[in-house]
Amino acid sequence: MRALFASKPVQAEGGIARLPHGQINPRRGDVRIVVISDLNSQYGSTTYAPEVHRALAIIPDWQPQLVLCGGDMIAAQSKALSTDQVQQMWAAFDRTVATPLRQAQIPFGFTLGNHDASGFQTASGQYTFARDRDLARSYWQRSRQACGLNFVDAAHFPFYYTFQLKHLFCLVWDASTAQISRNQLDWVESSLAQAPPESVRLVIGHLPLYAVAEQKNKPGEVLHHAEALRSLLERHGVHTYISGHHHAYYPAEKGKLHLLYAGALGGGPRSLMGSTLAPYKSMSVVDIYLALRRTRTTTYNLATLEIVDHRTLPSQITGLNGTIYRQAD
Repeated sequence: MRALFASKPVQAEGGIARLPHGQINPRRGDVRIVVISDLNSQYGSTTYAPEVHRALAIIPDWQPQLVLCGGDMIAAQSKALSTDQVQQMWAAFDRTVATPLRQAQIPFGFTLGNHDASGFQTASGQYTFARDRDLARSYWQRSRQACGLNFVDAAHFPFYYTFQLKHLFCLVWDASTAQISRNQLDWVESSLAQAPPESVRLVIGHLPLYAVAEQKNKPGEVLHHAEALRSLLERHGVHTYISGHHHAYYPAEKGKLHLLYAGALGGGPRSLMGSTLAPYKSMSVVDIYLALRRTRTTTYNLATLEIVDHRTLPSQITGLNGTIYRQAD
């Protein structure tokens, strides 16, 4: 079995610690997680973009205790795809993403995206993409133990569940559509109320609360009732909400809640509203300081492996349902 965290930093120019693939190694917190999202390519694809392969090669360099994925691991959500095609996509994900992380003994937490298992329902309450949800459930139930997570509540896995890492409490909800169901919200209230009081709490879902990308600045591309959801999370002491879907990295805050918008690794990176920066693919290293209840996010442009300078990002973004502010460094 390959040893966990075998990579060692090397000293480069100016005393800066660079890792084996050349990326700068940030100062380490008590818990380190790597955040990735939106890995998929075109509908039905069983191959992944070069940046996905590059990310999987360098993730062990950072020695994370956990990898979190903001969803869209495969490219379903199309009636034109056969059952066999969807199963083949999950098999390709297993080969390309899940197996390297298992071999490196790095636990993997995730939320399901709309292209994985859309929760969209008809007026009669039927799932439009019920087959996608059934196949996602089947794959993840077989793979649950291999995720390496310390589950607190896995009764509704893989759609929504909780797990713990040291004093880090993670809640995953099903935000594959814009509507969080009432039953699920009752579960969220109960789960967060029972979280250890000393824990740093993260919530992970695919759709964000507020818009950051112009192409997604419309109803259905952000969660309904964002202010009420933010109030719920703040009331239960949630530190950060991690999301994907908009394919644009942005570290934000609103009220007492931090918001981490994960950039895309797969197809279609997007520009932020109010930014002249060209779209880029990215991944983030989040160092968590438990006693201080603080996080520090270091995000890398996958084309260059250089760190994204937060000062180049808009100081605030106003979308259809509110204004959010760039997180203070």
